[in-house]
Amino acid sequence: MELILGGAARRHPAATPTGSAVTIGNFDGLHLGHQALMQRLDDVARTEGLRRVVLTFEPLPREVFSPTPVPRLMSLREKAAWLAASGLVDELRILRFNSALATQPAEDFVRDILVGKLHVRHVLIGDDFRFGYARRGDFTLLQRMGAKHGFSVESTPQVMQDGERISSTLVRAALSEGRLDDAARLLGHPYSLCARVTHGDKRGRLLGFPTLNLPLGRKHFALHGVYAVEILGLTDRPLPGVANAGIRPTVGGLTPRVEAHIFDWSGDAYGQRVEVRFRAFIREERRFTSLDELVKQIAKDAAAARDLLTGKIKANRK
Repeated sequence: MELILGGAARRHPAATPTGSAVTIGNFDGLHLGHQALMQRLDDVARTEGLRRVVLTFEPLPREVFSPTPVPRLMSLREKAAWLAASGLVDELRILRFNSALATQPAEDFVRDILVGKLHVRHVLIGDDFRFGYARRGDFTLLQRMGAKHGFSVESTPQVMQDGERISSTLVRAALSEGRLDDAARLLGHPYSLCARVTHGDKRGRLLGFPTLNLPLGRKHFALHGVYAVEILGLTDRPLPGVANAGIRPTVGGLTPRVEAHIFDWSGDAYGQRVEVRFRAFIREERRFTSLDELVKQIAKDAAAARDLLTGKIKANRK
């Protein structure tokens, strides 16, 4: 899979050399609804002999326009890695979302990018997709311009679960309420973080609970608190552990990060890329009056995580 970025100096990516089937959206989290869209993209492209192209934006428009922080389900790197592993996509095209793109008329977006750069022959969109200045671009506009420029348009049906339309918003709500099992059902897999282990302040080791220090790679993470987790990428099997997602207020932390302690394991993980799967919520992050109090609580959290991962107790909800 090719990843092509439209940068500041070159507002739009270079042209796709052959005809393409294109789907457009934010695709945050790549939940089951997104996955159905990717599968349809693959089916259409293979039938019609087209290149499979996913067109997305960075940063996400909601991150630019929302007056309140919007938790990001997936970093750009994680999104690219998932799409590459799926085998359903030939190109991931990333448009830098800025004022120029936000004010571009929908007709120009279609003519300059979809037709001019991607040589589109088929467009697939979700039923709620809007684009262009003032969100004036929609299915009807695409159909009208498709008739003029020689491409077809398809709106994919909603993917439902328990009577609700699967969406990134629904996934965020489940995560914010500690309903990790519900989030996993919407995503089709446990919610996770993929990151490279970096050097931290080594405080966990001094407290008797060495941790993997994992930067988030996004401004706002979807989880906050203490969780039972599994860590993949260090051995040939998932390793059980406990993780904190937050700023570590007891030690004066300021930057959000994930710190994961692996049970009954020792080794050098620095520089390695791991996946942390969040399995169950334990408690909210909070400030303790002393390091002794913090250590006692970490021991309780670790015991709770072991019980949660072995099914001895049920997960909490916020």
